[in-house]
Amino acid sequence: MGSSVRLWRVCGSLAFVFGVTSAQSIAQSRSFASRLPVPERGANHRPSDPVATATDLVIARMVERNLLRSKELRRYSSVRTYEIVNADGKMEAETVVRFSYEAPGKKTFAKTSEEGSAIVRNLVIDRLIRSEDETASGRKHHNSAITPANYAFKFAGEENVGSNHCFVFDAIPRRREEYLFEGKIWIDAEDFAIAKISGHPAKKPSFWVNAADFVRQYQKIDGFWLPYRDETRVEVKLYGQKIFTIDYRQYIISSASADQSETDERNVPD
Repeated sequence: MGSSVRLWRVCGSLAFVFGVTSAQSIAQSRSFASRLPVPERGANHRPSDPVATATDLVIARMVERNLLRSKELRRYSSVRTYEIVNADGKMEAETVVRFSYEAPGKKTFAKTSEEGSAIVRNLVIDRLIRSEDETASGRKHHNSAITPANYAFKFAGEENVGSNHCFVFDAIPRRREEYLFEGKIWIDAEDFAIAKISGHPAKKPSFWVNAADFVRQYQKIDGFWLPYRDETRVEVKLYGQKIFTIDYRQYIISSASADQSETDERNVPD
C-alpha cells in the first residue's frame, strides 16, 4: 500500500509541470530572421547574430501579446476531463470538472462526475486541482512563466501545428527547479502565442521515475489561445508506464471588449 501511494504522489508532482546544423535548418534560420522587423540601431550598436536577435524579438513579442491577451480576458468557463490510464489503456481514474475563471485570478472547480480509484483521484487529480487553485488565489506562488527570466531560447526551426504556422524554439531552463521544464515551444507566427509545448521536468521528480515527458496543445477561441489537451507519460520503476491526460472542451468566453459593448448598448437612450 505504501509503495502504491508513493507512486501516485510522484505522478501528482509531475502534473504540476504544466499553470519544452543541417542545410535545411540554416535556410530556415535565415528565413526566420528575414521576416521579422529589424531593431533600431543606436550609437553603440554592434553587429550580432541575426537569428539570435530575431529570437529575442519573437520571445519579447510573445510576452507582450500574452500580457495584452491576459488583460483582455475577463472570464471564461470550460469542461475539463482528467484521466489516468495504464500502458494497456485501462482507465484507473477519471474526474470531470466544470471550470470557471474570473479575472484577475479567481478559479472555481465543480466536479460533475468521478470514476475509478478514489486513492488515485485524491493523490493525483485532486492534488493538481488544489495546487492550481492555491496558485491562482495567491496562497502559493510558483515562478514557472515561459519568459526570459526563467528560460533561455534557441531557434530550432519552423513547423505547422494543425493549420497554424509556428516558430519552434528550444526552451532551456535557467534553474533546475520542480516547476520548470526543458523542451520545446511552438509560437504561432501571426499571433505570437504558444501553440504547443513539449518536454520533461527540469528537475528529476523522484528516484522512482525513469522518464517523464509531457505535451500541451493550445487552441484559438475568439482570439484567445487556451489549453486544448495535456498529456503526461510517466515511466515508473516497478510499475511501468502511466498516462495522465486533461482534455479541455466547451469553452464559453467573455472579453473586456465584449463587456464594454454590452455596457454601451445598455446605455443607449431609448
